[in-house]
Amino acid sequence: MAATQATSRRSARVAAQPPRQGLRSQMRITKSKHTVASEKASIKQEVKAEIAEKLPSLPLSSIPDVKPPAPSRAMAKKPGAKSRKQTQHITSTPFPDFPHPTPKDCVKAHDILTSLHGERKRPAQVVASRAVAGCGDSPSVLDALVRTILSQNTSSKNSTRAKKSMDNVYGGSDRWEAIFAGGQAKLQRAIQSGGLAVTKSKVIINILGAVRDKYGTFSLDHMFAASDEEAMNELLSFPGVGPKTASCILLFCLQRPSFAVDTHVYRLTGVMGWRPQEATREQAQAHLDALVPDDLKYPLHVLLIAHGRTCPACNAKAAAGESCKLREAFEEQTE
Repeated sequence: MAATQATSRRSARVAAQPPRQGLRSQMRITKSKHTVASEKASIKQEVKAEIAEKLPSLPLSSIPDVKPPAPSRAMAKKPGAKSRKQTQHITSTPFPDFPHPTPKDCVKAHDILTSLHGERKRPAQVVASRAVAGCGDSPSVLDALVRTILSQNTSSKNSTRAKKSMDNVYGGSDRWEAIFAGGQAKLQRAIQSGGLAVTKSKVIINILGAVRDKYGTFSLDHMFAASDEEAMNELLSFPGVGPKTASCILLFCLQRPSFAVDTHVYRLTGVMGWRPQEATREQAQAHLDALVPDDLKYPLHVLLIAHGRTCPACNAKAAAGESCKLREAFEEQTE
């Protein structure tokens, strides 16, 4: 009986004590922490000593600990994070230290492109084409805006197909009342052939509703009397309308100097060294709009698109190593 009680007491004492292995582990961890802290302190002291050698008049105690700089907001931004939609007209370049294009660059490019594709002059009067949807080509601001929305992220052929289908469904062009009354689902079916019909139909219906609520009619023609900044800012206030779409309305419909950057212009200006390679399309447009002379904005925009579509060396499917007069002329700026 006594033996049994003694054994029980020993078992209780053993259970109450932590394992020896656990104690050794804790000691190693504590020692490791002290070692790391000592090493950090030693490194800081060495850095201070090196600085003191160069600045002997300063006591070590007056030299602050060296700390890494806090990451900037731009650096801290997560990869793939979406940027906010631009809602204000930007009139200055986001790259003030990037010198190109100079006015001389623009004249040289215009001369080369004119020799390749012919001269491009702004028409004296804007006419809404029945053959193609176009991109801002209409004397009605609202019609120009809808045509440009249909042209977003698709080919001219597809946007024209969507525009013609829409006109057929609603009985003609500019039938805004019927389009708005018919709702988003009907419009979506009407423009299905143009691509991104769900998004584009929502954008168009929302714009029609906003315009009617604000002005009591389906018209944005008051922009003809507005300043460039006023017109641009109002266009950018509509969801689904970005800088390129708004710029096309100014350039083609309102006939103002504005340099719209589409996929062809963006690609070619990168090849020509006219923008930083890391520039987004919106940044490239702000940069080029600020640097390209007003009298060359219309012809250069139209010529660059023509060149980007037809040049074997510069179209989207061009093989690597191909060259042309335009590329050769600006080759030094990209090296």
